[in-house]
Amino acid sequence: MTQLRDDCFAFGEALKPLAEALALVDQRVTPVVGAETVGLRTAADRILAEDVIAAHSVPPHDNAAVDGYAVRHTDLHTSAETALPVAGRAAAGHPYSPGAKPGEAIRIFTGTPMPGGTDTVLMQEDCRTDGDVVVIPPGVKMGANRRRQGEDVKAGDVILDRGRRLRPQDLGLAASVGRRDLSVYCPLRAAVFSTGDELYEPAPSIPPGGICDSNRYALMALLEGLGVHVTDLGILRDRYEDIRDALSAAAADHDLVATSGGMSVGEEDHVKSAVQALGALHFWKLAIKPGRPIGLGQIGGVPFVGLPGNPVAMMVTFMRVARPMILGLAGCTDRAPHVFRVPIDFAVSKKAGRREWFRARLRSGDNGELVAARFSRQGSGILSSLVGSDGLIELPEEVTELPVGALVDFLSFREVAR
Repeated sequence: MTQLRDDCFAFGEALKPLAEALALVDQRVTPVVGAETVGLRTAADRILAEDVIAAHSVPPHDNAAVDGYAVRHTDLHTSAETALPVAGRAAAGHPYSPGAKPGEAIRIFTGTPMPGGTDTVLMQEDCRTDGDVVVIPPGVKMGANRRRQGEDVKAGDVILDRGRRLRPQDLGLAASVGRRDLSVYCPLRAAVFSTGDELYEPAPSIPPGGICDSNRYALMALLEGLGVHVTDLGILRDRYEDIRDALSAAAADHDLVATSGGMSVGEEDHVKSAVQALGALHFWKLAIKPGRPIGLGQIGGVPFVGLPGNPVAMMVTFMRVARPMILGLAGCTDRAPHVFRVPIDFAVSKKAGRREWFRARLRSGDNGELVAARFSRQGSGILSSLVGSDGLIELPEEVTELPVGALVDFLSFREVAR
């Protein structure tokens, strides 16, 4: 297990703007896992631990882009039809090896290597045949319907960069250059637990004063959506020794320990003091809403993430703060979520100097474009607001007022919660 240096998360008290904090995450957080080789069939969603270099070009030879007839362009009349004898047939997997002589056409099919001497392909729909002769219309451009060797990939090209999270199209490209397996980072192993005497496993009936533990299930799903292997440590009661021992044991065989809640300074909030006793804990006092200081630290050399206890604040801070850090620990280089601009159907009024997120649904506007509609209830404890929304409107620190129709950044939950 690779460990972080002791001051990795000690970013200083002045780090209030989110952009600055995320930039430092990008600079300081490095992979804490090793690599392994896996076959293409099991490589989807894994993170590349190597650059993939093309051993050969794709396509490996000039070939026909359509079914038709391969010819020499110099054999074609510029202003009248050209009649050429069809001297042979070239099909995929069965190239025409003799090559074409001047004044000959070769019947050819899509993907087949161009016969020697030919440089242009006529679509069969544009030609007519008369026995063993093909009649070609005038006006065909030189090189028409001919795919060049290396048009897609050239031998020696880096086709996939280290740190890429592999998608189906990436695996297809790797296969096209002959790769059967890839070196990928081992999955990050995370231990997750909740603390609190008031928490209970979900059940139709729980004791008076109790609440069902929802955050742990949401947090585990968020982590697993990033390819993390999660160990569920359940609910820990408010006993300092039990929490300290559980943290120590979890750090011994995991790459990350994550929780939500229990990070305040109350008498029953023991997570903070337990982490400090076992390593170090740093609070990021970010100017964000919803959210509050996020606890980042190390238990020995193993990263620790303490997220807010309010359900909405936990999920929003995970998506925008913890997620890039966790992707970095897992070896991923593309950590920032993608946002797109949409108009809003409401006016905005907010404080300056604080980044805020509003939960919103997308609807079709009068002209057919997507419009963001603010969800009616925005409290940090209203988990149903996340269920009833499509994503988050993100408003930067400098914004205080926006009129109806203003363009804003929209972050889809499909981008960060899958």
